[in-house]
Amino acid sequence: MTTKIWKWVNDRIPLSKMLQLGLDEEIPGGASFFFTLGSATLFVFILQIVTGIWQLFYYVPTVDHAYDSLTFLRLFVPYGWLIHGLHYWGASAMVVLVGLHMLRVFIWGAYKKPREMTWLFGIVLLLLTVGMSFTGAALPWDERGYWAAEVGTSIAGTVPFIGNGIKYLLIGGKMMGQLTLSRFFILHAAIIPGVALIMIAAHMIAFRKFGSVGPWDEDKRKIKGDFWPEQVSKDVIVITLLFLLLVTLSAFAPPPFTGPADPLDTTFTPKPEWNFLFLYQALKFFPGTLEVIGTVGIPAIVILLFVVLPFLDRGSERNPFKRRAIMLGGFVFVVLLLTLTITGYNSKGNIAQTKPQQPLKKIAVMSASALKGKDLFGTYGCTACHTMSGSGGKIGPDLTNESSRGRTKDWVIDQLKDSKKHNPQSIMPSFSMLSDAQLNQLADFLLSEHPAGTNSAAAPSASTQVSKAGSEASPVSDTNKAENNNSKNFDTPGSASDMVGNVAHGALLFQQDCESCHGVNGKGGVSNPGSDGGMVPALQPVEKKLFSKNPQTFAENIDKYIQHGSVPSGSSPALRMFDYGDSYTLTQQQIANIEAYILNLNGVNRAQIKVTSFSPEQYFIIIASVLLGLAVILALLNFSFKRKQ
Repeated sequence: MTTKIWKWVNDRIPLSKMLQLGLDEEIPGGASFFFTLGSATLFVFILQIVTGIWQLFYYVPTVDHAYDSLTFLRLFVPYGWLIHGLHYWGASAMVVLVGLHMLRVFIWGAYKKPREMTWLFGIVLLLLTVGMSFTGAALPWDERGYWAAEVGTSIAGTVPFIGNGIKYLLIGGKMMGQLTLSRFFILHAAIIPGVALIMIAAHMIAFRKFGSVGPWDEDKRKIKGDFWPEQVSKDVIVITLLFLLLVTLSAFAPPPFTGPADPLDTTFTPKPEWNFLFLYQALKFFPGTLEVIGTVGIPAIVILLFVVLPFLDRGSERNPFKRRAIMLGGFVFVVLLLTLTITGYNSKGNIAQTKPQQPLKKIAVMSASALKGKDLFGTYGCTACHTMSGSGGKIGPDLTNESSRGRTKDWVIDQLKDSKKHNPQSIMPSFSMLSDAQLNQLADFLLSEHPAGTNSAAAPSASTQVSKAGSEASPVSDTNKAENNNSKNFDTPGSASDMVGNVAHGALLFQQDCESCHGVNGKGGVSNPGSDGGMVPALQPVEKKLFSKNPQTFAENIDKYIQHGSVPSGSSPALRMFDYGDSYTLTQQQIANIEAYILNLNGVNRAQIKVTSFSPEQYFIIIASVLLGLAVILALLNFSFKRKQ
């Protein structure tokens, strides 16, 4: 029956010839694991398409639903964590595999005549892979993706003559928003993959035209091997191990929850994705007007060298030990790339590598106008490019002590309206849309005194200082407190309790806003005379009435206190819980981050998977066992086949 169906189909579609064309290939030097990188890259690309389409059934590409829709997929959809994890780690794997594949081609000299076009198509595929990585990072519209896109588009804006146009085209305006997300989405989901499919087809056609280059030793090249089944078997082994690695990473190192994008959160130090960290780090060597060298000049030179390589190294010699100058240049490039990437990853501000810091120094009191300017400084994302008191981006100059540089208020306002007036090469966007009052407030903040090496974003806002100053000057009675807050529902949690925050970021915020009362890591607190317990309650462990193994319930229980504050029971407690939500001292996302940290202190995972299917760890064990069993069966079949021969 099967034979008849095959014959019927084959008579109408030449499947036999198509398979023969795809599998009938002679490999000089025989099959090798070195030749599996191309197949592994193609496998990951197909995996990205499959998992990407799967996510489209749940993903909503809007700024107010993108993060929540992916959160729903990861926590509530059966195996949604696996689909998202495979896509997340597959993106990094594809960048690494394309890089290793090109490195192997470089070492083997496989870019030489007549394979120049194969090499050039490979360069285009590398750039497309980087483009997919860049646009995909922003789609969750979380803290990390938002600021990575902000930094990346700012770098794109440094291209001479057309930089502003490129940035405007990517962002869809002057500020990041819905148009930005829509454009990144269509680029990532349709345009770039579509072009990549065409380039992959062209790359494979060019490759099959002349076949594998084989080893550089002529004697070894005389040995011939077959693509099927010798090379295919090695490809299957590598692809299987690669898939198992991606499942392992998805199960034991899932993508982090960094919370929805929050431009108001000035405690988050922006960084690009890991594969752009080398460029991010290189920019530190080219400050001010020289930054265009790092953002445009060096990358353009590197790409140009890649393009002209087959035409510069035109000799027939492919032995790397006899191409010392070319190999030395390639070695220096790889070492420099890895060094800058590692340095950039470990540089100050990476949330994922948060370490305990010293207590924050006292912040100088600012004027009311400067405090409003501080809020504007955070609202408009200035920390994406500028450092203030040791925290922020490195693309623009450090703004910690602008007054010491002889800046006047008029100069600062002119800079805010049109930075190119002072520096024609500046990439800073215009803030001319701000009112005169807002420009004056922002200028007052920039010209205020800022302590070096301290996160000025930790300075209390205007509303916070007024509230705290009032409570210190004259304690508010419980009656007045109730009258002032009679419109608040203290039994209702805020929107932060529905968000999944980031634990590491929450640790920073806890240290900044909570540690002084609740103690380091929430273990015990300071004395609170007048309260029933005499102490500020510990948060590790938290009170039994607040604790719950259900992360949503736990978050709702503690959210009410962080949002609205509280007055401890007792005759006259000296310390009262501050209302961080009602006073707008912290954003809802920042509160969600603190809640995630407190849950973590008590052994509860805020991002716990809610479905009843196999846990990630159980799924890994099942997949690993199945693959191991298949490997044993294939090994036995291969041994039996060889014995019969």
